[in-house]
Amino acid sequence: MKIQERTGAGNNRSATSAQPAMGERLPSAPRERKPALAALAVLLILVGALGATMLVLRAGDRVEVVRVTADIQAGESVGDHITSVMVADDASINYVRWNQRTGLKALKAKSTIYQGTVVIGDMFASKSSLPAGKAVVGLSLKEGQYPADLKSGDIVAAYFVGDSSSSSSSSSSDRSGSSSSSGGSSTPIVSAARVTSVPDDSDSTISSTNKQVTVTVDESDAAPLTRAAAANAVSLVLVSGN
Repeated sequence: MKIQERTGAGNNRSATSAQPAMGERLPSAPRERKPALAALAVLLILVGALGATMLVLRAGDRVEVVRVTADIQAGESVGDHITSVMVADDASINYVRWNQRTGLKALKAKSTIYQGTVVIGDMFASKSSLPAGKAVVGLSLKEGQYPADLKSGDIVAAYFVGDSSSSSSSSSSDRSGSSSSSGGSSTPIVSAARVTSVPDDSDSTISSTNKQVTVTVDESDAAPLTRAAAANAVSLVLVSGN
């Protein structure tokens, strides 16, 4: 009888000890490992780092190219009106590199290139490409025969300012339609000429006191304007349209 009681008491103690005491945590189930997700996360991190590196390298891939510092008219060379600027390299754009600037000065602008433009090779040609029916005339003007702030791109009227003898000579040599060249006439020789070149006053190569101005006019106006210029009897006046 005592043996049975001990056995029963032992069984009760085993059942009691198998249950967790109050306040103890139940054991958690082991976590399931997912190596595929871990590998994907690592791959995304690597791709992001690579992309950031490529952007940094791309931003540093810059080239030195030519930018104009003044308006360049059609048929005109850039001369010394250029500076260098750094831009992002792009193989699809035909930039004129800064180390190509010497050759660029021998070329002519196909059309007007405005100040501040980063130039490309397609803007230039080896020969002047004047529009049909136009001519370029050079003028040597004294101070007072041109506006003080004259610059490339201005529209001017050209007036004859010679004496009566020069006027008579000029008129007789062009009776076919240059009566506008007569002295004292209020009619200009050319009513609208575009200034294509004006030397910089700081240019040390200018030895003459006269300013060498180049203008583009209609071919029909080139002859009377040239004759008046040869007699040093031309004055330029800025007109509307500038």
